[in-house]
Amino acid sequence: MKWLQIHITVDQAQVDFTETLLMSLGAVSVTLDDAEDQALLEPLPGETPLWNKVIVTGIYQEDDQDPIDVEKLEAFLKEQLPDAPIRHEQLEDQVWERAWMDYYEPIQIAEKFWIVPEWLEAPDSNAVNIKLDPGLAFGTGNHASTFLCLQWLGQTDLKDKIVIDYGCGSGILGVAALLLGAKKVYATDIDPQAVLATKQNAELNHVLDRLFVGLPEEFNAEFKSQKADVLVANILAAPLMALAPEFATLLKSEGEFALAGVIEEQVADVTGVYSEFFDIVHIEKREENWCRISGKRQ
Repeated sequence: MKWLQIHITVDQAQVDFTETLLMSLGAVSVTLDDAEDQALLEPLPGETPLWNKVIVTGIYQEDDQDPIDVEKLEAFLKEQLPDAPIRHEQLEDQVWERAWMDYYEPIQIAEKFWIVPEWLEAPDSNAVNIKLDPGLAFGTGNHASTFLCLQWLGQTDLKDKIVIDYGCGSGILGVAALLLGAKKVYATDIDPQAVLATKQNAELNHVLDRLFVGLPEEFNAEFKSQKADVLVANILAAPLMALAPEFATLLKSEGEFALAGVIEEQVADVTGVYSEFFDIVHIEKREENWCRISGKRQ
């Protein structure tokens, strides 16, 4: 079986129309890629930020007995999008729904601490190995901010501690905390898909019985007036600053915290807000300008 791939470069405002157009013409899948090497900051859960210029790619299945008339297809697309560059290519047969899995490999966080995609063998069976399905929600360990949080958890004494994973995404941080010895993790996210992903990844790692995960209102009802020993939040600077007073009520005195999703230019603003409630102990940077802020509750 053969496959035809159509690439159309459009402005951000034309993406939805182009995607719908390709699907209506029989595309079995549509993907979006950056056309100009434009960096995007880590999104909030539920957000899907787009580049200013986007390559929209439609994949079409070709039957040897009934090949696609590429010239006719491109001519029609050109009528609908007269200013958009269009190109095509023929592809060899492969299992497209699993091809993305080839891009994932185990990630070493520390000497005895690994993130391992669930379909791969752990490089070190004696290490703390987090099995992860990266396809469910944000948080695979590849992004600098996630790595920084995992690194911090690996350096923190979590044995028998109560841990909060605020903005849990895939649940990778909460699962890591449990595998590293935490007694209980309370995780929350504003995205229902993240709640589902966290449950599934906790079950995959056999720690679901020690994890609570829910939307913020569910988290508040469950956690009530407890105090956590450790809090980790990998979101963005603006919500982190807004959440500082709430985080102060969630952590016990001398409780430890780590914040990520902050770029270097935002560190002063974030630490300025947090210094009212917390002692800032350390700031760690990775990959040019992603930073982790850590410290203790006053």
